[in-house]
Amino acid sequence: MKFGRLAVAEGLLVAHTLRLADGTVFKKGRRLDAADVAHLQQDGVAELWAAQLAAEDVEEDRAAAMVAQAVGGLGTQPASASTGRCNVHAVVSGLVVVDAEAVRALNRLDPELTLATLPPYAVVQAGDMVATIKIIPFAVAESVVTAAVRLASPSSPESRAVIQVVAFVPRRIGLILTRTPGFSERILDRAAAAQRVRAQRLGSAITEIRRCPHEQAAVAAAISDLVQHQCSPILVLGASAIVDRRDVIPAALEQAGGSVVHLGMPVDPGNLLLLGSLGDAKVLGVPGCARSLRRSGFDFVLERLCAGLSVTASDIMDLGLGGLLHEVPWRPAPRAEPVLPPQVAAVVLAAGRSSRMLDRNKLLELIDGKPLICHVVDALRETAVSPIIVVVGHQAEQVRAALADRPVVFAENPHFADGLSTSLRVGLAQLDSSTDGALICLGDMPRVRAEHLEALIGAFEPADGREVVVPTFAGQRGNPVLWAARYFPAMRELHGDQGARDLLSRYASVVCTVPMPDDGTVLDVDTPDALRALNEPRGSR
Repeated sequence: MKFGRLAVAEGLLVAHTLRLADGTVFKKGRRLDAADVAHLQQDGVAELWAAQLAAEDVEEDRAAAMVAQAVGGLGTQPASASTGRCNVHAVVSGLVVVDAEAVRALNRLDPELTLATLPPYAVVQAGDMVATIKIIPFAVAESVVTAAVRLASPSSPESRAVIQVVAFVPRRIGLILTRTPGFSERILDRAAAAQRVRAQRLGSAITEIRRCPHEQAAVAAAISDLVQHQCSPILVLGASAIVDRRDVIPAALEQAGGSVVHLGMPVDPGNLLLLGSLGDAKVLGVPGCARSLRRSGFDFVLERLCAGLSVTASDIMDLGLGGLLHEVPWRPAPRAEPVLPPQVAAVVLAAGRSSRMLDRNKLLELIDGKPLICHVVDALRETAVSPIIVVVGHQAEQVRAALADRPVVFAENPHFADGLSTSLRVGLAQLDSSTDGALICLGDMPRVRAEHLEALIGAFEPADGREVVVPTFAGQRGNPVLWAARYFPAMRELHGDQGARDLLSRYASVVCTVPMPDDGTVLDVDTPDALRALNEPRGSR
């Protein structure tokens, strides 16, 4: 290929965007035809920076497409090439598996041909880009393209492609949570919620949960029970960390008839991970850092297991390169300055007129012996949420009286008749700059418990991309929703009876959904019939 300032001629490729006196633009990469040549000559352009291909050259788009087709394997699909670039995308959700040596070899063939991939074992969704091929000049020698295609082509049917995406396979995951005397059930609730979120992201589900004492016999019985329920992998998250192969959890695995494959890993957070097996079931002793959803070494192993990939002791020991990860909140002995959990407040919307309740204020109706509004407030008080803002409007004095002995901050909404958005604005106005996020709570949800709230708070991590946290049950989104503070301005712009839920589609990329164990976050009270149903004895429904 010739490149430089060349005399205008048919077949030349324009090297740099050219703007003519009459306003015509010849973009970079344009191949000149006879009309273009005449136009340029008429404009007084006799020479321009351009490329002239030789017979042995392969034009950039064709070269990029040929290499992309060769490097992509199962679970991938190349896009159309343009400007010398061809991207390769995942067609399934799973893990990116890369032949690192082949990538290095391809990039050493010739500096005019480049291949960039995601890191090995990156988690991707269908449609994500996993690799890109870029031809640097306008063309590359056919011999280079031929060598690249030959290098990328599997040598046998069993050989692996340079890059492929191994799809996640739905798993029945079992979870064992151990406790010691005085251990908070709320910590277990939060830990269980984090594992439900992890499993959901990997196309699996936590189908069985066992809570038991942190004792060898109890843990062994729980492991055996989950094997009988055909769970694999089985996650054992202990109240105390595993510090030795003879500790409670590894000893329990062996008592149940299983074996320890490996203890410890060169990834931090995540050092204290155990890999074991019992029959066909994989068993993971989970490090305490996994109570947070911040990425840890545990995720590396769980992701591979959910993609059906084998994990050996050698695989774990090879994870040290790149194994120094960000610190996680709530770790008892952080290696650096501790990461403080976000400060979360609550806004309880309790100003509405209960228009469907036939002149009754539903928030004052008794459910299980106390006013409906007290249920969500009492659940909030069992968490570390602060402050709890209760927005009142319709029958404000009666609502205040119902909550008189509870430490909440009341905010009056004189415009409550204009819709839910007015209460939202009033509540948000009470929060200061120390607030990292707020739970937006409806006042008519009597079955919301501290367990649900802790699950949402545990998943909330704005610095890690989880800025809006939404509960789900049986595929249905519920309430409350936890919003990061940076979305408060957008919420203040809402009008009428429009709630913050309408913003969820706009900010879908930062929404984290948390599967809940029951319908408490989707059950509200809007009608007299719904109220009667709640007050019926449980067995009569």
